[in-house]
Parts: sequence; C-alpha cells; structure tokens
Amino acid sequence: MMHCTTPLCSHFPAFSTTTSGAAAKANHRCLVYPRMSLNQTPQPPTPKNLLTTITNLLWGPSLPPGLLISTVRTAWNSAWQLMMSQLAPSDSSGGYYRPASKFRLSNSQYSRRNPTTLHLYVGLPCPWAHRTLIVRALKGLEDAIPVSIAAPGQDGSWEFQSTRNMDKDVLVPGKDKANGRKTLKEVYGITRGGYSGRATVPMLWDAERKEVVCNESYDIIEFLNSGLNGLAQNLDLDLSPNLLKEKIEEWNQVIYPNVNNGVYRCGFAQSQEAYDRAVDDLFNTLDKIDNHLGTSRFLCGDTLTLADVCLFTTLIRFDPVYHVLFKCTKKKVLEYPNLHGYMREYIRNLQFSAIMDGYYKVLFPLNPGSIRPSMPSGYEDENLYAAHSRESFSSVNKDIECLRCVKKGSDIEVELASQAIGLLGMILRDEDCAYEVLKTRFLYFHRLWNLVPRS
Repeated sequence: MMHCTTPLCSHFPAFSTTTSGAAAKANHRCLVYPRMSLNQTPQPPTPKNLLTTITNLLWGPSLPPGLLISTVRTAWNSAWQLMMSQLAPSDSSGGYYRPASKFRLSNSQYSRRNPTTLHLYVGLPCPWAHRTLIVRALKGLEDAIPVSIAAPGQDGSWEFQSTRNMDKDVLVPGKDKANGRKTLKEVYGITRGGYSGRATVPMLWDAERKEVVCNESYDIIEFLNSGLNGLAQNLDLDLSPNLLKEKIEEWNQVIYPNVNNGVYRCGFAQSQEAYDRAVDDLFNTLDKIDNHLGTSRFLCGDTLTLADVCLFTTLIRFDPVYHVLFKCTKKKVLEYPNLHGYMREYIRNLQFSAIMDGYYKVLFPLNPGSIRPSMPSGYEDENLYAAHSRESFSSVNKDIECLRCVKKGSDIEVELASQAIGLLGMILRDEDCAYEVLKTRFLYFHRLWNLVPRS
C-alpha cells in the first residue's frame, strides 16, 4: 500500500515545428557556404534538423494545420492512457489506486528474524522510503541496518550506480551492497520462490536467507521502531507508545488516503471528476491538520510519533513537487502558518536535487520535456532553517504561560474557572473517574505553579 511504484517512462527528442519569420526569408536568399575539404566526411542531418526542413516544406512558418494537430493529439492521448495504465492503475472513474504491497511483516514475525542479517533498500526521491530512513536515524540503527540506495533510471526502474560516496553523512545513490546487482528488479528476482512483480522501495531484505522480508513502508517503520531495540542506540525512544496507538491509528486513517496517497490521486487522476474529488479531499484534510497544529506541537500532543513521520515526508515534497507536477495547486504548505513551521522542525540535510530529479526527469507521462523547475523561494536554507518556535505549542509551556497570566490577574482566570466547572460536571457524572482526573490535574498545576518565576 505505502511504497514507490516503478514508473513506466521513456525519453524522446524535442522537435521544433515552427520557423521564425527571419529564417523563412533567409530561405529565399543566395547563401555562400565555406569551402569544405575533400577529405572531410559530410555529417548526416540530425533528426531535429531533418524534421524542421520537412515542416518548412509542408507549411512554411505557419502553425501546423488543424488536421495534423488533432491527429497528434489523438495519438498522444492514446499513448498517455497506455502509459498511465502501467504507471498508475485506476478504477472505473479514472481514480488512482495504489497496488497492495506483496511482502508484509507482522508483529509475530519480528522475533523470528535474525536482525544482524537485515538490509534496507531505498530511493531518495521516494516519500515511502524516506520515512524508513528517518526512523532508522531516530532510533540510532544506522550501524545495525546497512542501506543500499538506488536511483531511478531512464525507464523509471530503480538502478544502482557506481558512485563513490566520500562523505558518509550524506546519502547518495551507490552500489548494491548486499547482492551486487545492477537493478532492484534483479534483487527481487533472486528472492526465494522468485518474483516478477513491481520492484518497489522501501524493501527490507534478509541477506542470509536471500529473501524479501517486507516492502510495505509502514510495516518496516513499525519494525524499526519496536522490533530492533536490542540493536538501537536510542532504545528509550518510542515513536508508537501504547497510550497513543489509538490516536496514531486515527491520524493514519486520515493522512494516508487523503495526503500521503492523496497527492498521487491528484497527479495520477485520469479523469476530471477523479482529480476534483482527490484535490478536495487533500486540501480539506490539510486545513484540518493545520487547525489542529495551531494548538498542538505534534499530531498526538507533545510526543513525536510515526504519524508525524509519515506526514512530514509528504509535506517536504509538497511545494517543490506535488504543487506543480501533481496539480495540487489550491495552496502551498508555505501558506499554512502551522503546517509550515511544523514541517521545518524536522528538516535535516535533505537531498532536494535527488527528490526533484526523481519526479520531474522520470515521470515522462506527466512531464514529457523532463524540464526541472527551479526550487520555490521558501526552500532556501535561510528560510527552511529559520526559527520555527514550535516548542511554544508544548502543553507544559502553554500551562506555564497560562499560570503567568493568572498571577497577573488576566482574563485567563475566567478560562480556568470554566475548566473547573467542566471537571465538576465530570465528578457528578462519574465520581471515581473524575476525582482521579481532578486530583491529577490539581497536582500537575501545583508543580507548574512552582516553576513560574516570581515577578
């Protein structure tokens, strides 16, 4: 469900079909050419020059006739539909649906794995693979789980390169460190029982058993978070604590279909109705999240969770890629006051050039010219790494500030009184439970009160 599919792409030379007025007049002049050596081999005309000559002969400097335009448009639409059917499967309404992951990893399988033989395959442009790299880094698993980084080739499939990485702190595409293969498809092909389906990232590989362990991104990040604590340097970090699992799942049910996969539903829509539906779902959800983050530092309060990791990898690609290439044009993340600051809190040395190239230079059906636009101005270092003040959204900080206002005799006292009335109503409805809530809240506020500096 959550992975980067293998795009169907190809590249064709760009042909010029018009001639300027000056060039047209020049065709009627007597031109003097430099003398050529008798031993010089004449160069054959390039396809572009040949096509330009033919079009000049057919209709001169004018635009191509309507019949030609309609014929080419029909042919292109047919070819586009064929390519999109392979790149982005759709339902009867033209809406994109993501194929289910073939290899899943359940909690019961965690203990049966030898963690020292695991290897992670990723691609830098892919948001699904990006989330596995984030959790691997946060948990301190870089030394325990080696990684091989593939890059999209000319046909869109994941390929390995012979690039030597001189800086270990910078992730760049390189060789297949586990199997020495040239493409990720070859790696999938040598798994036990064989496999000829889509070769997607991220993919967790068992180097000892020579088999694919998992290619579902959320399964992998759950495993990295809780299944490898014996190898993790940050053992105490839990991105999916038991007390927040229900909230995390609630956010996942909102974010995955409408944001993570929602941007792809916009970009890969094959009908206007499917696009309109996807873009409305996307921006309604972003509005909801932005409002929520106006009173909460993270999605689940003061704790960073897997839900935040999943949201971030889409947000960071939104303005430079999805806003333009996938037609998610209603708003930019830059225009959301809370989402923008929230996104910037995570940023650590991202490879934006690899991300941009992985979309604009590979997804041929969406960008036939393979021209990569310039980065948005908000993505300059001084803007991305500027202070975001998200710490002020912590509930502890908010309560301390609230108490400061109370000591100054502000109207916050009225708000505290309304909260007390609400707690009193809870006591009347469910005495035992509400009493414990009131007691805990009172002790908490008492500790905070002592933290407030006297002025």
